[in-house]
Amino acid sequence: MPVQPQRGLRWIETYVPGKPIEEVQREYGLEDVVKLASNENPLGPSPKAAAAIAAALPNLNRYPDGQSYYLRRALAARLGLDMEYITVGNGADGLIMQTCMAYLDEGDVAVVSRSSFPVYDIYVHAMRGTLVKTPLRDFRLDLPAMAHRAAQGAKLVFVCNPNNPTGTIVTADEVEEFMAQVPDEVLVVFDEAYHEFVDAPDYPDGLGYVREGRPNVLVLRTLSKVYGLAGVRLGYAVGRPEVIAPLRKIKEPFAVNYLAQVAGVAALDDEEFLRRYVALNRQEREYLYGEFARLGLRYVPSHTNFILVEVGPQAAEVQERLLAQGVIVRPCGGYDLPDFLRVSVGSHAQNARFTAALERVLTGTDG
Repeated sequence: MPVQPQRGLRWIETYVPGKPIEEVQREYGLEDVVKLASNENPLGPSPKAAAAIAAALPNLNRYPDGQSYYLRRALAARLGLDMEYITVGNGADGLIMQTCMAYLDEGDVAVVSRSSFPVYDIYVHAMRGTLVKTPLRDFRLDLPAMAHRAAQGAKLVFVCNPNNPTGTIVTADEVEEFMAQVPDEVLVVFDEAYHEFVDAPDYPDGLGYVREGRPNVLVLRTLSKVYGLAGVRLGYAVGRPEVIAPLRKIKEPFAVNYLAQVAGVAALDDEEFLRRYVALNRQEREYLYGEFARLGLRYVPSHTNFILVEVGPQAAEVQERLLAQGVIVRPCGGYDLPDFLRVSVGSHAQNARFTAALERVLTGTDG
């Protein structure tokens, strides 16, 4: 009998990321391909971060600082917290893995929402935890259902706010009521990867719970989206020192590479770039809303840099036909939303190309 993998893997569905541009070019024989599948920054990386990476290249023979001192110091200054409240990782994905490794024993319950980020599921199963999924309500997390299940004996709860792939938020009042019902022995993980895009006045700030001393809150954020650093993988987690300490115990010795560290420090100083991208995203999101309405398509109003749009039972076929036209979007069958596509908000030229291609597919004039 061959060597068997650990039991948790039998429950894992392999995460399938958005197709890379190079793969679509090879598969369809195309030169010009637009990728609107992975919520990437259409402006590219922060110019300050790119310059810092270029300056750092001669030092690639050296191992990075395992404690990411200067990056954590920059984050601490930005957030107004002590450095011991912050740890960094190989993207938010890496920190989700560390959180599950640090806090889940076999059989421990983790509560997540259906149609949310599937990486939670993967690492809960990898730790042989028990995954409990609550339904969405109007494309939003059902916090009362999540709180009810957490109070029945969970160890972790993942609250993705804004939620991926729906782009919706739960409000400050809803989160306050939720937190009042969750026992202190349940760790609440607020995944705020898209928080910079939210301008709703009732959006909650998970860091407020950390500042007030809640002993069971961890906030995850990333520099992949708004700062355009997806290619070097950089995320950070914020919590009280005693919450952060277990993550540091099990992290890789050099979890954040040297280029990511210097890029992160520089990007945090690039406020002009952040403001420019957030403004562009807001403008182009409205353009896509108008185009979806013109095409008679239902969409979910978004607080992020992507939009969930309903194209019907043929969504997977629509996505494939868009690929043949050199436009990559995200099918949502893996998120339990088989009639929907998730579309990143790109530049105006990219968005116009996508909507033109989508119209051709929907009207059958793409062939």
